[in-house]
Amino acid sequence: QLRDIRIGAGAGFSGDRIEPAVELAEQGNLDYLVFECLAERTIALAQQARLRDRAGGFDPLLDARMRAVLPSCRRNAVRIVTNMGAANPMAAAERVRDIAEDLGLSGLKVAAVLGDDVLDIVTSGDWTLDDTGAPVSTLGNALVSANAYLGAAPIVAALEQGADVVITGRVADPALFMAPMIHEFGWPMDDWKRLGSGTLAGHLLECAGQITGGYFADPGVKDVPDLARLGFPLAEVDAEGLAVISKVAGSGGRIDTATCTEQMIYEVHDPKAYLTPDVTADFSGVSFSVIAPNEVRAQGAAGRARP
Repeated sequence: QLRDIRIGAGAGFSGDRIEPAVELAEQGNLDYLVFECLAERTIALAQQARLRDRAGGFDPLLDARMRAVLPSCRRNAVRIVTNMGAANPMAAAERVRDIAEDLGLSGLKVAAVLGDDVLDIVTSGDWTLDDTGAPVSTLGNALVSANAYLGAAPIVAALEQGADVVITGRVADPALFMAPMIHEFGWPMDDWKRLGSGTLAGHLLECAGQITGGYFADPGVKDVPDLARLGFPLAEVDAEGLAVISKVAGSGGRIDTATCTEQMIYEVHDPKAYLTPDVTADFSGVSFSVIAPNEVRAQGAAGRARP
């Protein structure tokens, strides 16, 4: 019998607040803490930063976040997965190693996931721009960023090699959360049903405070308590990928079927065919049920072969 695992969302965008992540690291009884900090705009800005400084290009809050959570994560055996590597995962990994040494945390294993930067492939190949039909080469030096969405597999490989912290560039947001499930539960990479369920759990968590009421809030219409102390979500996931979404007791915000439904349809073009590098997820049969205040069970996701 495989035990359930607990995964917390420590950030939902690059400039997100750090206090809720500390709260999760200290009080969430987590196995994994995931920081999702990239968007298409942020990866482009990171590429520009790396052009100015070859040692730069990772998330500007990397230092502050790691200094805030590494001691409690190390103490509580919480592993960290994050895309804060942005345009320079290797430099970010080296920075985290240095921070750990500075904090007196010896023996921390840090992994960098590479391969998402496809600028050289795009600029040297016979590619055309979708919106105009013109060759990519017509952009010349104006093209500074081209990144592919990696899936969970390289993160799983890093976890299997014992990494305490895994730092990626551009990967699909749900993959950051699903990799720990694949690693812990031993899912085959073609187990489409479980991968579909894991993708739902990851998609619900990936924007952090959105599912606890941050995006949902509309005062007087959709009220959210204690927004100033908005907590970030965590999921307890079982070996089938079924998840219970909750937050640290006493933190602000709300989690119910309405907040979960709104987050599920966020940025999903087709609920029956949500394309990721790992699976084509099907959310059309998903249902949410409240099992306790601020605890919602998510089930009914399916999947088929990845595109």
